[in-house]
Amino acid sequence: MSSDYDEAPRTYSGALLAVIGLALVAAIGGLVWAYTLSDRLAHQEAALGDADAKSVKLAAELRETNARLTVATDELGKSLGLTQRQLDARARALIAREQDDSRRLEEAQKQTAQQVTAVSTDLTSVKSDVGGVKTDLGKTQTDLQGAITQLTSMKGDLSDHSSLIARNRDELEVLKHRGDRNYYEFTLSKGQKKPVGTVSLELKKADAKKSRFTLVVFADDRSYEKRDRNVDEPLQFYSGKDPALYEIVVNTIGGKNQVSGYLSTPKTAPAPPTTASNGQ
Repeated sequence: MSSDYDEAPRTYSGALLAVIGLALVAAIGGLVWAYTLSDRLAHQEAALGDADAKSVKLAAELRETNARLTVATDELGKSLGLTQRQLDARARALIAREQDDSRRLEEAQKQTAQQVTAVSTDLTSVKSDVGGVKTDLGKTQTDLQGAITQLTSMKGDLSDHSSLIARNRDELEVLKHRGDRNYYEFTLSKGQKKPVGTVSLELKKADAKKSRFTLVVFADDRSYEKRDRNVDEPLQFYSGKDPALYEIVVNTIGGKNQVSGYLSTPKTAPAPPTTASNGQ
């Protein structure tokens, strides 16, 4: 019986020791956690203190700045003889003027943009017109080239030199547009000596039925008679200080008393005193 009573107290003592050990461990853990939390709280309180100090400093600086600004405003008002109300009014006026200037600038920019757009449109139109003119010019040049190919080339009476002649006014205009010679139109009546270019011409005889005529050329104090010549036949002679080849072509004969045609001279030939009456 005594052995059973002795065994029970030992069992209770071991369990109690285990509970006490666990309680000690928990207590130690709680102390560690409390210390850590206290340290963090101390850091947070220090940071909050710094923030409060900075806030106080900023507030002091702001009050100092406001004070300086007030003093500066007062001094400016005194130096200008203005009150605070007048200063505020001037500030509002400046702001309003800046807004007006900004508004006008925006309107000017819009107008400039519209003008640029209009100019661009006009430029496009001009380019189109220029393109049309180029096309017309190309067609005119083509037509002119075609007309030149239709001109007749004939040998003159003075040499074997061949030249293009005009048989009517339209072909004469084509020759004028070539620009390589001068052309003077004339109409001669029988017995009349008439200046043409830098020479003079006189009709002696004309026969419309046979398309033949006779005329005299006066050039360089000399005279050349072209007897019984045909219509559209180049009549050639040399004239000038540096002799150059001149040509006369009679296109039409009006009965027995009148002929019409033109005188052709080189571009280097002297110009007549007046060209208005010669129809150059």
